[in-house]
Amino acid sequence: MSKIKIVHYINNFFAGAGGEEAAGMAPELREGAVGPGLALMQAFGEEYEIAATVVCGDNYFGEHLEEAKEEILRMIEPYGPDLFIAGPAFNAGRYGVACGTMALAAEERFGIPVLTGMYEENPGADMFRKDLIIVRTKNSAAGMRQAVPVMKAIAEKLVKGEELLGPSEEGYLERGIRVNYFHEKRGSERAVDLLVKKMNGEDCPTEYPMPVFDRVPPLPPVEDVSKIKIAVVTSGGIVPQGNPDHIESSSATKYGIYSIKGMDHMDKADFMTIHGGYDRAFVTEDPDLVVPLDVLREMEKEGGIGELADYFITTTGTGTSTGNAKGFGKDFVKKLLDDNIGAVILTST
Repeated sequence: MSKIKIVHYINNFFAGAGGEEAAGMAPELREGAVGPGLALMQAFGEEYEIAATVVCGDNYFGEHLEEAKEEILRMIEPYGPDLFIAGPAFNAGRYGVACGTMALAAEERFGIPVLTGMYEENPGADMFRKDLIIVRTKNSAAGMRQAVPVMKAIAEKLVKGEELLGPSEEGYLERGIRVNYFHEKRGSERAVDLLVKKMNGEDCPTEYPMPVFDRVPPLPPVEDVSKIKIAVVTSGGIVPQGNPDHIESSSATKYGIYSIKGMDHMDKADFMTIHGGYDRAFVTEDPDLVVPLDVLREMEKEGGIGELADYFITTTGTGTSTGNAKGFGKDFVKKLLDDNIGAVILTST
């Protein structure tokens, strides 16, 4: 009896091909299981085989998305896989986007079951949860042992065409899909049961969970901006020429802090935009459109503002998860406080 063939996608780090310095690695095909694939094969048993593993650097994939996707699909096709698995990516944002992109592409091109795994705050999870089954993982590779048996159980159901139960029963991320079903108790009885549990202080999860959004109360307005130091923070993707810190054009996993000391405007010879969510032509010619340094310098000279910080903070907003964005803010606010910044101008696109 022939084995069920799996093709596995992983990044350079999990393939043991190096860390950040190897993130520009172009796609490579390797026979058999590599890295986390070895743990998957041990879980799946003899009925399955990882016929091949495709390895690609996260930076390469992000910077050559369409080319990398097509190249990897060409590598996969000769194997005629029955199942495609990507990752798991845990909380690695660039890796999560690559895993989601390749899983969806393999499903559409070959019409086969696909599966990946991510931490719920991975930007790839927000991008692909409605399209894919994404196994819920911990936020680091330390959760591999817990992720593997869940991936194995779901993958087997997908291959055999068996019905998947809900996210909480199976262990995948909620997809926003609601399914009607018959319950042994009618709604009024279940509602009373939940009410009694709540009154007794017991756990009573709702049958209809709603999205939860942070609500941050605004601070009182600044009384006199002419007496405070102001900093610029932007999600508009303005970076020094060459993008030295490799901030992603979408689904950002990092931010940058760059000097504007002694500058009167954002010169296009020094700055560029890497944002993937708008037409960059005008901003490429005039980066002041997103980081209004020219106007702020005039206000500083005229006494309209007390002082402008000699740096700006930047990232890309499009596709970036709220979890990553919140983490950026918690991180760089320490510097803003240390530098006695009294207010921030947040620019977008």
